[in-house]
Amino acid sequence: MTSQLSTTYNRKDMSQTSVKILAQNRKARFNYTVEDSIECGIVLEGTEVKSVRAGNVSYPDAFAEIKNGEVWMQNFHITPYVYSSIFNHDPDRPKKLLLHRDEIKRLIRKVDEKGFTLIPLNVYLKDSLIKIQLGICKGKKAYDKRSEIRDKDVKRDIQREFRSKNDG
Repeated sequence: MTSQLSTTYNRKDMSQTSVKILAQNRKARFNYTVEDSIECGIVLEGTEVKSVRAGNVSYPDAFAEIKNGEVWMQNFHITPYVYSSIFNHDPDRPKKLLLHRDEIKRLIRKVDEKGFTLIPLNVYLKDSLIKIQLGICKGKKAYDKRSEIRDKDVKRDIQREFRSKNDG
């Protein structure tokens, strides 16, 4: 889990908004092809916010599903906050994602018709609010994964040769 800070500009008034990435789901990019992504908020309780800000999240098997016109994220584990009292949250409870109604309708169409899956890609802070980048993904086949690994190896070897020629 690397922490990155970047600055983006708001479209409306060109004011700066800072984005700090708290966690990335690298496994999702390996197992799925990401067709599109959407930014959404998340409903958190009490000490969950402090725990997420500390980067204590785990979501290798997390996915989102749409129930009754609402988007819920499953298998998104938020470790209980260390310095809290006995009244802590359930770490594996389903979390509600906040999206506009028209965005949810678009997601329903994509998931139902084309067989896409909703996978969380990034968890980040944007203007002190916790946001999740939800990817509209399709599962990769085993040969796609192997070819991707092969391409990365070839690219790494080329970079290594290039560096050795420049050094020597």
